Amino acid sequence: MRDGVLNHTGPNKPATLEGQVVKIADRIAYINHDIDDALRAGVLDREDLPGSCLEILGHRHSQRINTMVLDLIKSSQGKSEICMSTQVKQAMDRLRSFMFNNVYIGSEAKTEESKARHLVENLYFYFLNNPNKIPGDVLSRAEQEGIPRVIVDYIAGMTDRFAVAQYKNLYIPHGFPLG
Repeated sequence: MRDGVLNHTGPNKPATLEGQVVKIADRIAYINHDIDDALRAGVLDREDLPGSCLEILGHRHSQRINTMVLDLIKSSQGKSEICMSTQVKQAMDRLRSFMFNNVYIGSEAKTEESKARHLVENLYFYFLNNPNKIPGDVLSRAEQEGIPRVIVDYIAGMTDRFAVAQYKNLYIPHGFPLG
């Protein structure tokens, strides 16, 4: 278990089959969800995605995940390690490289990080100064865990939409029209 947690990201290969499954499942999930997020945010257009990868993996989110998971199962059967076929692994790696080059590093989404950090920090300090505004069921853990930890967990559990709505409610005057 510890090996899987320690090695689910980064260059090291987990020693256990469970850890190997976690590592590759994490990669499959992130690539596909990040593609959807980038498309939804307008950072990428469908035409931007590398066609050679989509021909192998699938053009839709569910197709890509299905292809990779089924390939993983088929390729790993009877082996002492979790693996993918060369074709699917190469397509996944090319798609991952594409995402690093076009989304994760130097993209419009990356430039939004400072805004997100600002939003989270402001929510944190607001709740730190106004702990009575934290929902009661969350605040009830403060005696055991401390207010700062409870606030961090509360904010970490927020969806992006909810966090933005909270920020707007707290920091944007209600009389301003918001297009």
